[in-house]
Amino acid sequence: MVPAQLKGPVLSLFRIVVGLLFLLHGAASIFGILGGNPVTGKAVPVGTWPGWWAALIQLVCGALVLVGLVTRPAALLASGSMAYAYFVVHQPHGLLPISNGGEAAAMFCWSFLLVAVLGPGTWALDALLSRRGPAAAETSSAPRASVPA
Repeated sequence: MVPAQLKGPVLSLFRIVVGLLFLLHGAASIFGILGGNPVTGKAVPVGTWPGWWAALIQLVCGALVLVGLVTRPAALLASGSMAYAYFVVHQPHGLLPISNGGEAAAMFCWSFLLVAVLGPGTWALDALLSRRGPAAAETSSAPRASVPA
């Protein structure tokens, strides 16, 4: 295979893995499953700022990115939330991610920014809907030819 032929599928696989990991991180914090919140090991109390809201963004945006639905906006929101997490939660404890515990936040931030810029890849609901959308609109809005009697 030519590398250009691999771009769409590889980008899709990258998006799927990153979305799944983000979704699982949010599910752990919101529902207390899979070891719970990394800090407490339990679910984050509902409405707690910023932890519960960050977990909700992780859960929802992770699911949207995973399936490739409204991928670019979801990935951009996820990227921004991880930038916030890095600079507000981690960066005050040290300059570099290796010393402040912010490796995951930094990696998620840049990974989601990449998905927001490059798009969802070929295996995404966005791609499926865009293939169906214009064709369906053309057939329903096209004038019908009249058959002379």
